[in-house]
Amino acid sequence: MIFKTGCRWQLLLCTCYLLLQGNTVFAQWRKYANEFLNIGAGARGLAMGSAQAATAGDATAAYWNPAGLSAVQEAPQAALMHAEYFGQIGNYDFAAVALPTTSGKRTLALTALRFGVDDIPNTLFLVEPDGTINYNNIRSFSSADYAFLVSMGQTLWEEDGNSLRFGFNTKVIHRTVGSFAKAWGFGLDAGLQYTHQRWRLGLVARDLTTTVNMWRFQFTEEEKEALYLAQNDIPVKSTEQTAPRLVAGIAHLFPLGRKMELLAEANADLMFDGTRNTLLRGHTLSLDPKLGLELNINKVVYLRGGINNFQQALADDDFVNQKKVWIYQPSVGAGFRIQNFSIDYAFSSLANQSSPLYSHIFSLHYAFAKKAS
Repeated sequence: MIFKTGCRWQLLLCTCYLLLQGNTVFAQWRKYANEFLNIGAGARGLAMGSAQAATAGDATAAYWNPAGLSAVQEAPQAALMHAEYFGQIGNYDFAAVALPTTSGKRTLALTALRFGVDDIPNTLFLVEPDGTINYNNIRSFSSADYAFLVSMGQTLWEEDGNSLRFGFNTKVIHRTVGSFAKAWGFGLDAGLQYTHQRWRLGLVARDLTTTVNMWRFQFTEEEKEALYLAQNDIPVKSTEQTAPRLVAGIAHLFPLGRKMELLAEANADLMFDGTRNTLLRGHTLSLDPKLGLELNINKVVYLRGGINNFQQALADDDFVNQKKVWIYQPSVGAGFRIQNFSIDYAFSSLANQSSPLYSHIFSLHYAFAKKAS
C-alpha cells in the first residue's frame, strides 16, 4: 500500500508540473493578484507561521488544504475569525462550516472571507472649478475583497490509523472599489494528505487552472472629467491572472510524556511566476518556507509559534552602502479547548519582525454534538 500511495503522489506531482509549465507559456501573471487569499484562516494556523498543509483537519482545512476536511467525520464544525491589520485600517473576517456526510468518509464545507478597507476619503471633487478647496465635497468609499469557497474532502483509503485523503475547492472571488470598479473571478484548488503513524504529508495545488479576475470600471461624467483634468487614465476593463502554486508540507508528532505532545510542521510554497523576493529564488521557480510548532498539554492547552515570509531588504541603518539583510515574519499564539469549544489566539503581522503593526487575532471553533444513533 505504501508503494501505491507513492505512485499516486508521483502522478499528482507530474500532472501539476506539466499543467503549471503549460500555463506559463500562454499567460502573463500578475504576481500579487488576489493576495488577500494568502493571509490565512484561523488563529491556530496564523500562530504556527501558516504551516498547515499537512495537519489542517477541521473547518479551516477548506482554506489550508481541502483534503483535511475529511478528518471531520462525526459531526458538523464551525469556525469564525476576525483580525485587524495596519493599525485597524484593514479588517479581515473568516467564517466556515464543515458538514460530514452520513458515510463519514466525505465532508462538504462552505467558507467566506472578506478583507476590506473602509471609509477611504474620495477627494476627486475636493478642488472646485475656481480652484478653491471645499472639504464638504469629500465622500468616502470602501475597497473590499471577498472569496466564497465550496469544498469537499474525501477519505480515499484508511487502515490501522494510516490514511490518504483528497479534497478540492471551487472558489468565487468578488472585488469592489467603491462604485468605480468591480471584479469577478473563479478558481480551483486541490489537495492531498497522507498519514503514516506520527508522520503527516500534505500537498496543495492552489489556483490549479489559474484564477482569472475580470475587472470592469464605471465612472460618472463628472468623475471622468475630474480624472482627465488630473491627467489620469480612465480604465474601461482589465484582467488579472493568479498563477498556480504548489504548497508541500511535512509534519511529525513527538510524544512528550503522558500528557504532552509537540507537533512540528514545515511547509514550502512553490511559485512559478518568475523571480520573487523569497528565501530561494530563480528565474522561474521561487520557494518560500514556513515553519510552525504546537505544544499541547492534555489536549486542552496549546502553545504555538511560527516563522515565515523570509525576504531580503535594505538595512535601516545603512542606506549609504545599500547593505541587505534578511527579514522575516514571526508569530506566537495559544489555544484553549473545553469539550467541543475552542478559542485560539495569535499575535502576528503581515510585515516583518521589526514592524510595530502587530495584530491580536482571535478565532472560535465549535464542534457540534454527535447525533445519537
